[in-house]
Amino acid sequence: MNRLRYLIAACCLLLTLSSCQHRKDARTEDPADLARAIVDEVRGSVLPFWTDYAPAPDGGFYGTLQRDGTPETDALRSGVLNARILWSFAAAARTWNDTLCLRLANRAQRYFIDTFIDPVHGGVYWLVAPDGTVMNGSKYAYALTYGIYGLAEHYLATGNTESLDTAFSLFRTLEEKGREPVYDGYTETFTEDWKPLEQYDKNAPKTMNAHLHVLEAYTLLYQCRPDQTLKERLERCTRLFMDTIYDAKRKHFNQYFDNQWHSLMDIDSYGHDVEAGWLLCRAADVLGDPELKQRAGRIALDVTRACLDQGLAPAGYLRYERNGDKMASRCSWWGQDEMLIACINAWQISGDKRFLQDARRIWNFVMQNMKDREFGEWFSDCQNGKPIVNAHKADMWRCPYHTTRLATEMQNRLLTHKKN
Repeated sequence: MNRLRYLIAACCLLLTLSSCQHRKDARTEDPADLARAIVDEVRGSVLPFWTDYAPAPDGGFYGTLQRDGTPETDALRSGVLNARILWSFAAAARTWNDTLCLRLANRAQRYFIDTFIDPVHGGVYWLVAPDGTVMNGSKYAYALTYGIYGLAEHYLATGNTESLDTAFSLFRTLEEKGREPVYDGYTETFTEDWKPLEQYDKNAPKTMNAHLHVLEAYTLLYQCRPDQTLKERLERCTRLFMDTIYDAKRKHFNQYFDNQWHSLMDIDSYGHDVEAGWLLCRAADVLGDPELKQRAGRIALDVTRACLDQGLAPAGYLRYERNGDKMASRCSWWGQDEMLIACINAWQISGDKRFLQDARRIWNFVMQNMKDREFGEWFSDCQNGKPIVNAHKADMWRCPYHTTRLATEMQNRLLTHKKN
């Protein structure tokens, strides 16, 4: 009889533990929990690093910050970094009504317009000295698009018409001087006065990366003002991605092209792939075209699955790229950001919980291996899953934009709408 009571008691205990575990699993299945963790991390660690250390006494922003926030005061300042800083502070101000970020967004807008806009030839300077002297005035489509992106976000955050007018001026400059007239698309680089170059990086006058940022910038600018010419160019860029840049057989985007859109290199860049996937969905949604929305959703799902299957390491991080038969052993902070957004986007399209599970794996890896618990922000890169601890926290390529955008996307996709 006692054995029977013990057996019954044991069964009841197992049922109770199973029920508790089920409730725990149900909680961890809630994507809003992941969103809150990301938003708390970015607002509590990433953005404070930039608000504390990036502003320089001269009214601008330092070009390079060491791991602990110490500035390299003589470092050159890049138009891309400053446009990304502008976008990040403006997006934080708009998303969370953050007054400090609003003040710094206004400062960044003034500094970017006064320092990086070329008043003679148009466009955005590539590099300036701390005193504002132009050190490299080359014109990159990449820099113009970030200028548009940052200024458009500032307009949405503040209603400042100077920002919107300047963004449209950059749009017209890029269309007039940067668009390749025969096969369409945008040439990567020009001289300061917009003359063509004899030699391009990797011999590629056109790149997927430049067009990716045209796509995101034009999408946001169209949300500011539904200009018809802008709409036509945004739709053209969207279709260019779907019809020409995307390789449907491999389910990846080609990266480097000649003028005729022949692919020049066998590279899969996993972070750029998944970023393009969800940005295509955003562009199609803003355009309001049902056919484009359907195609974009299908491409985003295929690309995200392919990058997870091929690029996600067993430790839970997204590798940087595959180049020929070589798989990169490093990962970058921004690739994790873009894959997290892509996973949530893919889950929202498909309902497949695999994407949520992989998003949690990536986030756990970031928090365990990339978060700098001593000085704040994140380590920029890992090699074989281990952080490279002494890399810069800010330079012309290291910025707050990807991580801030991750948090604003999580807020807007999973938290804000849930409250309403």
